[in-house]
Parts: sequence; structure tokens; C-alpha cells
Amino acid sequence: MKKILIVDDEPNIVMSLEYTFKKSNYEVFIARDGQEALELLKTTYPDVIILDVMMPLVDGYATLEQIRKDSNLTHTKVIFLSAKNKESDIEKGMALGADAYLTKPFSIKKVVDQVAELLT
Repeated sequence: MKKILIVDDEPNIVMSLEYTFKKSNYEVFIARDGQEALELLKTTYPDVIILDVMMPLVDGYATLEQIRKDSNLTHTKVIFLSAKNKESDIEKGMALGADAYLTKPFSIKKVVDQVAELLT
């Protein structure tokens, strides 16, 4: 069973993604901010992380920098899912090592398709 970590401080987004991925037979983990995600990643090694940029405590960019330094997470794919949709935001996310960058508002199907594509 593939593992996915959803990191977002917006409960409606978390709930809809969690529901969708559980239905698709993923083991789903949830973190409400970057700090919570980094704590979880000390013991859990997901195949994919869906990561928001704008969050309290530790933002998505800083979270990704820490993820990319962790040798246990080298296989982990990271997808930014953010309302920050300027070209410079997307370029920054990709430069930090994101595998994909999707903008909000988003289509659940597009997120699921992107995850599937990264895992093949």
C-alpha cells in the first residue's frame, strides 16, 4: 500500500484529499503545518507528500528544504499544492526540489492523476 502525507492547514482540503486517497487504497497521513510534517517524517516515510506553501509555524518551502536533506526520504515525491500561483512561486518550489506544483483552486482528479504519474 502506497503512503501519502497531506500537509495543509485548510481542513476542507485535507478532508477531501484524505477521503479520495483512502478510497484509492493509499495509507494517508495528515499534518496541519510544516513542523508537524517534519515530526511525522522522523518515523514515517511516505511515497508522496502533498504540501501547501502558506502554513503557520514552518512554511512549505522550509519544509521541503528539510525533506530534501533527509536521506530516508530520497525516494519521496513532493507535490506543492498552493494558492501561490505566480511564476516566481512555482519556480522557487521547483528549484527547492518539488516534483510538481499544482495551484489552488484545484481539481481532485488532477491531484490524483499527478500522484499516479509520479509513482509510475
